[in-house]
Amino acid sequence: MNAPPIIIGCGILEKEIRFLIKKNNWQNRTAFLPSGLHVDFARLQGALELSLRHYSGQPAVVFYGACHPRMDQILDAAGVTRTPGQNCVDICLGHETFCRELEQGAFFLFEDWALHWKEIVGAVMPGDPEIMRSIFRSAHTYLLAIRTPCSGDFSAEAESISTMTSLEIRWIDVELDHLEANLAATLDRAKEHHE
Repeated sequence: MNAPPIIIGCGILEKEIRFLIKKNNWQNRTAFLPSGLHVDFARLQGALELSLRHYSGQPAVVFYGACHPRMDQILDAAGVTRTPGQNCVDICLGHETFCRELEQGAFFLFEDWALHWKEIVGAVMPGDPEIMRSIFRSAHTYLLAIRTPCSGDFSAEAESISTMTSLEIRWIDVELDHLEANLAATLDRAKEHHE
């Protein structure tokens, strides 16, 4: 019998994916990459290709959205499938909620990003706080902080980011049903592919 595919993916929802693996008694191993990689396409591609090479020869699925302009070509070259969805927010919230909030101007904030904000955003944003605020305000009207059943309390970090970006903060509590269904379907597709 073939080993279950390893899940290679973005660490943004690592706690949630580990929770679902345990809940469903899935036998999948995991390899998570830092969530901040998607602000640097070259680093994301390099880290993902390295991980795919490391696990080549064994079944794998990828937990990522279209976070790199060449994501599907990278994965096709490695012969692996990914979770459908534009990004982790789409995968977690469901497409309808994601699109509605996006249209209203949301900047989405998961716990992992809130906790590592300075390293992730500081690496790509200008140091001038006024310039950073104007960049965020030109593209977004509010921060949408997303809590899952696995989230810790990141309200202090979210409030600090709200102040830095001068965007109002709103909170949404989401269950893991969209993420679970997406992962389960992706694992099933990989299983069919390898049979």
